Amino acid sequence: MITMQPDLVEAFMELVRRASTILPVDVEEAIVQARAHEPANSASERALDTILQNIQLAREGSLPICQDTGTPIFEIRYPFGWSTLMLTEHIRKAMREATARSYLRPNAVDSLTGENSGDNTGEGYPTLHFCEWVEDYLHVDLLLKGGGCENVSAQYELPDTRLKAGRDLDGVRRVVLDAVFQAQGKGCPPGVLGIAIGGDRGSSYLKAKQQLLRLLDDENPNSELAALEKQIYHEANALGIGPMGFGGETTVLGVKIGAQHRLPASYFVSIAYMCWANRRTIMNVGPDGKVTYG
Repeated sequence: MITMQPDLVEAFMELVRRASTILPVDVEEAIVQARAHEPANSASERALDTILQNIQLAREGSLPICQDTGTPIFEIRYPFGWSTLMLTEHIRKAMREATARSYLRPNAVDSLTGENSGDNTGEGYPTLHFCEWVEDYLHVDLLLKGGGCENVSAQYELPDTRLKAGRDLDGVRRVVLDAVFQAQGKGCPPGVLGIAIGGDRGSSYLKAKQQLLRLLDDENPNSELAALEKQIYHEANALGIGPMGFGGETTVLGVKIGAQHRLPASYFVSIAYMCWANRRTIMNVGPDGKVTYG
């Protein structure tokens, strides 16, 4: 265990820069593969070409991938003895510096006055989730969740008679496909679907967003959920909505599902829709204080 907690302001600032300007390798590869399946000279192919050019320019120029740099969501696992108050202060200082360097657009707006804080800090902003764990190092996941895709996220309560969706995995499938269909070209597809089954309304949405931190090519350890992920992936892409709603073969790049216990009276299914700019990155701080990124 580190005897003295290090100053991580610069490390957090670099984490933010990487998340905002460098798309994860697995996401970029999925977009490249998607382009190969779109009809030649189609609007969908050109949309993906533009996205891939955007990714390259952002990476080379250390520029934000999207003008909406999103809500920063930090998932922080820390070892025994660390101060969450100090970590919070380091993150808030890093947010101010990252905004000053234009890695982030000022996005924190006071809901009562309409005033923008100008530095991406405010009441409950950024979003911080802390969890102490038994490991001897600090692990941080950062997700930048854009507003457009957040607006088409959805939550359903089963049973849903309108969709003939019961309290089972087929019911889950039906409401998820409805959410994708309702989104159409909004939310900047092709997107990634983070899905949560169970919990209460709040914990369900949190679980759904946490699914977006998974690699696109990972395998769900639950065989039923793994099969459902694949089924929804193929059926969502068969809807023909396509990149940016232009039609085509690729509406989603990935589907990730998690489940948790619930009350007998409630059966929530939450869909955290993520745009193609699935901006996530990882930082680890070892017991020797060494910082690495993934």
